[in-house]
Amino acid sequence: MPYEIEFVESVKPQLKILSLRERNLIFDAIEEQLLNEPLTPTKNRKLLRPNPLAPWELPLGDLRIFYEVVDEEPNIVRILAIGKKEGNKLFIGCQEVSL
Repeated sequence: MPYEIEFVESVKPQLKILSLRERNLIFDAIEEQLLNEPLTPTKNRKLLRPNPLAPWELPLGDLRIFYEVVDEEPNIVRILAIGKKEGNKLFIGCQEVSL
């Protein structure tokens, strides 16, 4: 059974600063990678070390989708943040963050 996708409110402004192409890449990847088996680590889905941001990361080139899975009925994948890597730095919105 596919998971439902839910975005936290803080993700909306993070998406707005991205280009249309980047937003389309993100939505396509969410549909392709997270609707089924979002808790299975693959080369595209990574379980992160404990951090204040999110337990899971879905990298897409220089873009990053950070998410958690809520074990409820129905199962929900909650998108917590959208980031962009620039070199060794990660930006969420306009703020640099470290994991």
